[in-house]
Amino acid sequence: MTEIPAKYDPAQKEDKWYAYWMANGFFHSEPDARQPYTIVIPPPNVTGVLHMGHMLNNTIQDVLVRRARMQGFNACWVPGTDHASIATEAKVVQKLANEGIKKSDLTREEFLRHAWEWKEKHGGIILEQLKKLGASCDWARTKFTMDERLSDAVIHVFVDLYNKGKIYRGVRMVNWDPAALTAISDEEVIYKEEHGKLYYLRYMVENPDSDSSAPQYAVVATTRPETIMGDTAMCINPNDPKNAWLKGRRVIVPLVGRSIPVIEDEYVDIEFGTGCLKVTPAHDVNDYMLGEKHGLPSIDIFNDNGTLSEAAGLYVGMDRFAVRQQIETDLQEAGLLEKVEAYTNKVGTSERSGAVIEPKLSMQWFLRMDQLAQPALRAVMEDVIKLVPAKFKNTYRHWMENVKDWCVSRQLWWGQQIPAYYIPQQFGGGFVVAETAAEAVALARAKSGNDTLTETDLTRDPDVLDTWFSSWLWPQSVFDGILNPGNPEISYYYPTNDLVTAPEILFFWVARMIIAGYEYQGERPFSNVYLTGIVRDKLRRKMSKSLGNSPDPLDLIAKYGADSVRVAMMLCSSAGNDIIWDESLIEQGRNFGNKIWNSFRLIKMWDTPEGASLAQPESARVAVEWFGAKLASTVAEIDEHFAAFRISDALMSLYRLFWDDFSGWYLEMVKPAYGTPMDAVTYRATIGYFEQLLQQLHPYMPFITEEIWHYIAEREPQESIMVSRYAPSSVTPSGARLVDRFELVKEIVGGIRNVRKSKNIAQKEPLSMLYVSDENYPSEFESILAKMGNLSSVDALAPGAEKPTGSSTFIVKTTEYLLPLGDLVQVDTTAERARIEKELEYARGFLSSVEKKLSNERFVQNAPASVIANERAKQSDAESKIRTLEAQLSALS
Repeated sequence: MTEIPAKYDPAQKEDKWYAYWMANGFFHSEPDARQPYTIVIPPPNVTGVLHMGHMLNNTIQDVLVRRARMQGFNACWVPGTDHASIATEAKVVQKLANEGIKKSDLTREEFLRHAWEWKEKHGGIILEQLKKLGASCDWARTKFTMDERLSDAVIHVFVDLYNKGKIYRGVRMVNWDPAALTAISDEEVIYKEEHGKLYYLRYMVENPDSDSSAPQYAVVATTRPETIMGDTAMCINPNDPKNAWLKGRRVIVPLVGRSIPVIEDEYVDIEFGTGCLKVTPAHDVNDYMLGEKHGLPSIDIFNDNGTLSEAAGLYVGMDRFAVRQQIETDLQEAGLLEKVEAYTNKVGTSERSGAVIEPKLSMQWFLRMDQLAQPALRAVMEDVIKLVPAKFKNTYRHWMENVKDWCVSRQLWWGQQIPAYYIPQQFGGGFVVAETAAEAVALARAKSGNDTLTETDLTRDPDVLDTWFSSWLWPQSVFDGILNPGNPEISYYYPTNDLVTAPEILFFWVARMIIAGYEYQGERPFSNVYLTGIVRDKLRRKMSKSLGNSPDPLDLIAKYGADSVRVAMMLCSSAGNDIIWDESLIEQGRNFGNKIWNSFRLIKMWDTPEGASLAQPESARVAVEWFGAKLASTVAEIDEHFAAFRISDALMSLYRLFWDDFSGWYLEMVKPAYGTPMDAVTYRATIGYFEQLLQQLHPYMPFITEEIWHYIAEREPQESIMVSRYAPSSVTPSGARLVDRFELVKEIVGGIRNVRKSKNIAQKEPLSMLYVSDENYPSEFESILAKMGNLSSVDALAPGAEKPTGSSTFIVKTTEYLLPLGDLVQVDTTAERARIEKELEYARGFLSSVEKKLSNERFVQNAPASVIANERAKQSDAESKIRTLEAQLSALS
């Protein structure tokens, strides 16, 4: 037999086993006769490196896919990365700046060459890091959202949606990043609390009443005085009595001198500030909606870089924040500043550049979402697609019922360039949308009526598509389902099974994938969406590098091993709930691995030739029967947990099964006497159970389970634990009863050990035990009681027989147990009486609570019959226990 090391060293084993899995192609999947189980990875940004959120997300995915593989499914986990337009372009621009090169000095083609070079050098880092975690992705299927075939799919969908009348070009309000010089999505706006000022500005009333006592001006509170140059109205609530005097009036914009109307709308909050709202339609989302509703003009006062434009008329060319400082002084000097107060509010900033977002009217491409969203809304509301936890259904419904048109264009170079081609004015102007330049020329000739028009006459739209416009096709495009919708792969793997992602992109990615799935496959893209929580530190702060509270996952893996980190992540995670991270959890994971390793070494010590001819002891036979039933019942429990995506609960059930039931009880029950070999029947059963436990543990702890799997027996190269099939098991009525009755054994042995501890009697000192027989005495486990309690005899007390004096007693359920101690100790009757009285007090209190519940008519009428029966059984047991305790107390007296 190969010598088993005293300790398991993950640093020496994990790379070895990962290379073994890769060499044997265990991660790879091709369509076959088996039922598929498919997961597509939420593609991390090519700019990214592994962080704790990735660790959580990908550990969950790996647990799911490894388990499916062992259940006999054709498991396929597709990896890949997202081109992340804004983040990647920012990285490349910074790299070029460090080299003394400005983006503006390069052609688009030159810049893209630099971008692709950067991607090839840095873009695969995070995928390599996932291998350290043990991720069993089908690496041969790795995709990138700007792969040629995937990019062609994106362009095809844009053209198709445009031809369907769902994509249009127009001026609309967007989130504008003045640093990156592009529109960004709502998801890329991070709201940060900032301490600023609330400015109260005086808007003089045009043509005031001659009565000198009448107000001469209205006061408006704003946090952005620099936007007054874009004001086109003042708005009041029609139900606001304090501002009723302004109805029908006009006011003058401070410093600007422009006369604007006072409009009325219930949108205005009467309680905020003075109840008067300045309306700047070009630079506030809500003002824009008010402007459209009331037919107000829009004045765009900002250049793309956040400086004031010619349209502002004042402070032209100055940065918006410099204007904010200057305008305060100017308003004060002009007598138009009522007061300034300290004010804290949330300010939108760009996730990528950190710049404060400027709501801005901009010419962009938009996708109409209202009709497209309907099938996706129904799918989730009707549980065709299940969100886990279901609490997110309401959030999803709110988003989808109030869906807005999607701004799909970005003012960048890195990404799929929008396939719109502009026709010169001499050919009639306008534009065409086509998948290729050749098709664009044909369309432009038809539109212009000029057959001499060539490709060089057309100008392609310089913008690229929003990154989400690539990733919303991900479950289809990775199987070439957009361009080749009937191909064998999309037909086999689609729809996928489970998606694991974060709640914050439920709308921005998940909902859009569902929309695209119904639009282009006529089918949901996945069946279940498991939404993870946020990994937080012990102070409940989100882990981030900027706060310095996020450990490097690779450092944790190097220190503790991937298995320990995976167990730690899964012990503290439940769907949709935040994870409070504590490094001590990894120590718990490492200790669990040590427990598994040491248990295996102990079992292998019992594998001796001398045991081949030995008869199986009765205690071992009963133990084997019990653990088989316990294993089956726990596996059923684990299956139920997985069916409900309680993946953390499944691990806890498995953890308790191994640590408590297998190591703490079973191995002790079958352990042969010192110096005595184990019989072959018990050994085979024990090693068989251990193999089944390893299989259940493998999805959580792939490395150590693979290592032990090959120590148990000589295996062929293809006999990895990860492709072994789970042993079939079923819970029988007799097995369920056995498991239930064994809980009595645990309590009885605990009672014996408590007596030994309280009387200072060593475990090696045999005791005899008597019991007052009733239906709760587990006679089928008598041999176990004798072994685990080190009992020389176990006998029923004859009816009417006197109880031996000097006995220590305890009660389990309704059965009384006596340990005659004889000359071993002198029983302290005072202490014994105090103990019994304490138990009696508790039992009477318990009985009173049960009787109170049963006397409640509403409870008895509404509770299920099984619950009522359980309460009546508790009542009967408590009454029996009280009688026994009272008898014991009487005997002592």
